[in-house]
Amino acid sequence: MINVRVSRELKGEVLARAGCGLSWETTLGDLDRTAFPLLGALDPHGDAVFNHRQIPALIGELDRLPAERGGEWVAEVGALCEVALGGPHRYLLFIGD
Repeated sequence: MINVRVSRELKGEVLARAGCGLSWETTLGDLDRTAFPLLGALDPHGDAVFNHRQIPALIGELDRLPAERGGEWVAEVGALCEVALGGPHRYLLFIGD
């Protein structure tokens, strides 16, 4: 399971957090990394950080995901992207297990 949150600064206050995690096997495990370089690079055991310059590209990838890869997590991550873009020094973090 990967958890997603928005933080002020990298180790700062958590501003928002996704309520649902995402299941690696059914969502991102075998995603085409050429078509989805950001989502395809996520690792279920590692962490990933997206800054305000990367988040618009991530939103584009979320919008292009095939329906069978989607679900509640896509809307939640999209909402967290908007929170992260809503102020300076905010980061979107994917936290692996």
